[in-house]
Amino acid sequence: MKSYFLLLLFSSYILNLVQCLYFHIGETERKCFIEEIPDETTVVSHYKVELFDVRTGGFTPPTPGIGMNVEVKDPDMKIILSRVYSYEGKISFTSHIPGEHIICLYSNTTAWIGGTQLRVHLDIQVGDQAIDYAQVAQKEKLSDLQLRIRQLVEQVEQIIKEQSYQRFREERFRQTSESTHQRVFWWSLTQLFILLVMGFWQMKHLKSFFEAKKLV
Repeated sequence: MKSYFLLLLFSSYILNLVQCLYFHIGETERKCFIEEIPDETTVVSHYKVELFDVRTGGFTPPTPGIGMNVEVKDPDMKIILSRVYSYEGKISFTSHIPGEHIICLYSNTTAWIGGTQLRVHLDIQVGDQAIDYAQVAQKEKLSDLQLRIRQLVEQVEQIIKEQSYQRFREERFRQTSESTHQRVFWWSLTQLFILLVMGFWQMKHLKSFFEAKKLV
């Protein structure tokens, strides 16, 4: 029971981590990220694009018209989101199958004026971290206690989803291991059969050779 409680605390800590980063992207360059997501999980990404200014040597807000193409693929490589966003905003989608989702971003234009590259700030939030609880409390008129209970319920549901996804990964790994073991077994058996056939053929060939030379 104690170990299970510690597991819940650890999982809750992991779920509370928010992936904040920024990266530089060149013209026509495509940046992709792989995110392992349980099924029926909401993912929200806040982003902001800045344009490099040659004159100042820094990054400034881009001119109107510059935005980001965003494409999201599920583990079956099916596109679940593909659209053009402005230079700042929010990307949101919900996973329907567990596994590795690919999130790709690239500029919607190559005619940048006054700059040679973009800096993209990206903040990826998964599960209950993607929920704006302040907005939920205002919309549903929840008290502080009710809101805290709502947050705990959402966190427990997310932990259950994560545990279910871990079991899914373990099952997939087991199937892969069994399949690999089976292929190795049949390949070894095929090699043994070929060696036996070659040995039999060599013995027969040598016997015919000795008989032809009247050595036996």
